[in-house]
Amino acid sequence: MFWSLALLAYLLGSLSFAIVLSRLSGSPDPRSSGSGNAGATNMLRLAGRKLAILTLLGDLCKGMLPVLLARLAGLDQQEQAWVGVCAVLGHLFPIYFRFQGGKGVATAAGMLMALYFPAALLAIGAWLLTFYLTRTSSLAALIATPLTLPLLAWREPEALLPMTVLTLLIVWRHRNNLRDLFAGRERHF
Repeated sequence: MFWSLALLAYLLGSLSFAIVLSRLSGSPDPRSSGSGNAGATNMLRLAGRKLAILTLLGDLCKGMLPVLLARLAGLDQQEQAWVGVCAVLGHLFPIYFRFQGGKGVATAAGMLMALYFPAALLAIGAWLLTFYLTRTSSLAALIATPLTLPLLAWREPEALLPMTVLTLLIVWRHRNNLRDLFAGRERHF
């Protein structure tokens, strides 16, 4: 059951709401416009608030649903977390869109909402505060995601290894943003 749900999670994660919504609305492809990222932040820049919110909701749900299905199937906490990681991997490297996806932040947030809600609240709060203070989405993500690890180590240690892998993936996907942050060239809202 674990491998079936992991594959389903990857395939569901591969549905890029930013790309699909941009095609349906006639907006520019987010992978080749704006920041080049297929996510809600770039959709806000390119297509406006409505499509950005729809992208965010879709990305949250595709992270949440596989974890909830894994829980219903009786998988343990660590297996649920790995299923969630597979959904994020689908978002990062979507099979339907030549493996050119987003950065996985909203999908990871959806995964955390289903896995351990207090960690999701911590990440969302840290993201909102950092974004409010800096107006920089990438910095907010780079701060929020690692902040969940100590809480998970304390309260849900079974989920720590998958979340550590996920955090490293998200930091790796933000490597160009890190370079731009250190050089003072990162985009702000």
